[in-house]
Amino acid sequence: MKTFCILSAFVLIGTCSTTKYTTKIQNLKDSITLADSILVVNYANTITKEELTTHLYAFSSDDFEGREVGEKGQKIAAEFLKSYYQNEAIESPYGGSNYFQTIPEGFFSNGIKASENVLAFIEGSEKPEEIIVISAHLDHLGVNDDGQINNGADDDGSGTVAIMEIAQAFNNAKKDGYGPKRSILFLHLTAEEIGKKGSEFYVNHPAFPLKNTITDLNIDMIGRVDKNHTNNKNYIYLIGSDRLSKELHYISEKVNKNYTNIYLDYRYNVEGERNNYYSRSDHYNFAKYGIPVIFYFNGEHNDYHKPTDTPDKIDYKLLEKRTKLIFATAWQIANQEHRLTTDENNKFLN
Repeated sequence: MKTFCILSAFVLIGTCSTTKYTTKIQNLKDSITLADSILVVNYANTITKEELTTHLYAFSSDDFEGREVGEKGQKIAAEFLKSYYQNEAIESPYGGSNYFQTIPEGFFSNGIKASENVLAFIEGSEKPEEIIVISAHLDHLGVNDDGQINNGADDDGSGTVAIMEIAQAFNNAKKDGYGPKRSILFLHLTAEEIGKKGSEFYVNHPAFPLKNTITDLNIDMIGRVDKNHTNNKNYIYLIGSDRLSKELHYISEKVNKNYTNIYLDYRYNVEGERNNYYSRSDHYNFAKYGIPVIFYFNGEHNDYHKPTDTPDKIDYKLLEKRTKLIFATAWQIANQEHRLTTDENNKFLN
């Protein structure tokens, strides 16, 4: 009888603990109030497949010679992005016409030449010191020995042009008097293909103190469909969303449910996942500093890291929808009342 009572007590304790945690999570979910729903829809609708198509055909054209780090084509890509932001009247965080964070040759190895990250910036209207980073890498693999160009339309032309459209949408809102409360840094990173060196350099030499960076939304390949989803292409893989901030995770889910209704696939977010995607793109260098991240990814396909990754194979309507999700998520983080918190600082979880 005594044994039964002891076992019953353990069961009750376990049940109470589970319920308590479940209640905490529900309270966290309930605390998330979406900001400016009508404005989000209005400005998300300025992100169009037509503009994404135009940008991506240019960015992944043969003229850019595969955008190999430090080489002519990558320099052309950096100038292309700089010109875009100047034409859109979106400023540099460095001021004036300097949109480049130069990475010296000595930072690299194997004879790789100096390169540059490209940065553009919209200052927040109420809490400008709090920074949201939206990132994608601008480089790719260059030209093969047989002269074939690796255009990198999906990897990562798709992420690059998504940022361009997101930046334009936020800037349109700002022009109309609805600028973000927090600042947004649009960060085009070089040297991802050789080991995330552009983002490594950035976190070592940030434009703003890392303690002020509240999240990195990293976009790396969002224009295609992988073999796991050939029967339902309305998906995107999210990696890292709950690793450091469950608030970020549930914001992402609530935003998606209300605006885009994409299937959020978390299979590659499992710790110990054999592909190690969590550590393979630029967000990881932010996560290492305790900054919450989301990595948006469509998965690998038959053209991954091949010259056949060309712009004609992109699903532009799907690219538009995924870009709108990222825009709406960034809008929420930029405009909600409180700063996004990590789990260790979240009052609902402690």
